[in-house]
Amino acid sequence: MRSRLPALGALAAIAVLLGGCGSADDWSQPHPAAGPVGALGPGFVTTSPTPEATITPAPGSWDGVHPPPGYRVVLLSTGDDPQTKTLVTAVTSWAGQEDVSLKTVTPADPGRFTASISQAMALRPDLVISAGQDLVDALALVTANHLDQQFLVVGAELAEPTANVTAANWPGASFRGEGLGTSSQDDPASFTPERATAAVRAGVASVVNGLTGIVIRLG
Repeated sequence: MRSRLPALGALAAIAVLLGGCGSADDWSQPHPAAGPVGALGPGFVTTSPTPEATITPAPGSWDGVHPPPGYRVVLLSTGDDPQTKTLVTAVTSWAGQEDVSLKTVTPADPGRFTASISQAMALRPDLVISAGQDLVDALALVTANHLDQQFLVVGAELAEPTANVTAANWPGASFRGEGLGTSSQDDPASFTPERATAAVRAGVASVVNGLTGIVIRLG
C-alpha cells in the first residue's frame, strides 16, 4: 500500500520558522476573532469598494489602525532579490512594532510553492502576508479554494483576486503573474523601505476593517 506520508525531500523543500516577533503565543490554543484597534482616517475610502476594485487611500489614512492583540500572521516569502528583502524587512519590522505573533514559511523550491501556501494555511493564522513576485501564480491557483483564509499580497497583485485576497502596492510594483506579469512600469528601484512599510500597514488596516478583495494602490 502506498504511504500517505510526504517524502522527506518534500518536507525539506519548505522551511518553517515557528519562532517570531511579538507575543509568546505558540498558536496551540483556539484564537477568537477580534476587531481592529483604532479607526481608518478620512480619505482611506470614500465609498465601499466593489470586488477587485483599486483604491488610492490618502497618505497616512491608515496610521490610526493597529491589529488586535495576539494577531497571528504567517509571512510567506521566496526570493533573495533586493525587492523581496525590502518587503520581508518591512513585514518583520511591523510585526515587532505591533507585537504581532509572526511565523514564516519560506519555500526553497518553485515546485513546492503551492504546498508552501497550504503549509501557511495549516498554521491557521489570522492573515497570510505574501512577499515575492514568484509566489503570485501559486497564490492565484490556491486562494480561490480557501475563502476562509485572508491573504495580503505586498508589492504585487493577483489578476483576479477573490474576496479573501487583498493587495497593497504602488506604481512600479504591480506584477500580476504569468502572462500579465511585468508591466512597462515595473521598477525595482521603486521598492523603497518607506513604500514597503506603508504597503504593509495600509494593507493590514484594510484587512482588519473588512475591506478585502481589493487592490490598495499607494502613491
